[in-house]
Amino acid sequence: MRTAQIVVTLLAALMSGFSGAVLLMRARWIVKALTDYRVPQGWWTLLGVAKAAGAVGLVAGLFVPVIGMLAGAGLVVYFAGAAVTVARARWYSHIPFPLVYAAPVVGALALGFTG
Repeated sequence: MRTAQIVVTLLAALMSGFSGAVLLMRARWIVKALTDYRVPQGWWTLLGVAKAAGAVGLVAGLFVPVIGMLAGAGLVVYFAGAAVTVARARWYSHIPFPLVYAAPVVGALALGFTG
């Protein structure tokens, strides 16, 4: 079970870290999406840092479980908020995107509680 926890946690960290990095680098496709969803530009850096910090917290959680649980909970709230933001912007076909990023985080949390 520990191997599964490590693999899923690292996948969640990789995906969250990637998501944070492309936002911090202002990739054209993410800038367009955030503009379409009407997310204020002043929030973008903070949102990218939050995802990156969550990714680091997930990895740290492999050594200090409470950090991983808190980071995972924060990322789940983040991605749930992202889904709500997408829905409020009426881009319903894009709702699966934040949920795909949230899925391995939820898996890591579940494996962390059972392991």
